[in-house]
Amino acid sequence: MPARDLYHDAVKAALIKDGWVILADPYRIQYKDLDLYADLAAEQPIAAERSGQKIVVEIKSFVGRSLITDFHLAVGQYKVYQVLLQETASEYDLYLAIDDITYHNFFSREGVEFLVRSSQIRFFVVNIDEQEIIQWIS
Repeated sequence: MPARDLYHDAVKAALIKDGWVILADPYRIQYKDLDLYADLAAEQPIAAERSGQKIVVEIKSFVGRSLITDFHLAVGQYKVYQVLLQETASEYDLYLAIDDITYHNFFSREGVEFLVRSSQIRFFVVNIDEQEIIQWIS
C-alpha cells in the first residue's frame, strides 16, 4: 500500500464537498502482473441534467527539491495509470489533483501549460486550506 500524499485528506474533503462520492481510497489498478494504487476513485451521482461520472484521482503535492522533477514523476505516473485504466476500467476518467499554489506558481507557466495540454492531462486545482475545488482543467 503506497504512502498517502501530503494533501490527500484535503483533496478527499474537497471532492466530497463538491458532491462526489468516494468509491475507493486508494483505488487499486491491476493488470496482469502489475498491481498499482491511485489515490482515490470517486463518482458524481447521476443528476437529471447529466449522467454520472467516475474518476480516478492521483494527488500530487509538488514539495520536492525541484518542481520540474516532481512534474516529470507526476506525468510519468499519470501516463502509466491512464494507459492501464483504458485497458481495465475505461468507465473512469483520470485526473491529477494539485494545490492552488502549485497551479499559480508552476502549472500556469507557458511551457508547463503546453506540456500538460500536449500530454492531454486532466487535472483539478484545490485550495488546501478551504478544502475546495477551485478549477477543473481538461
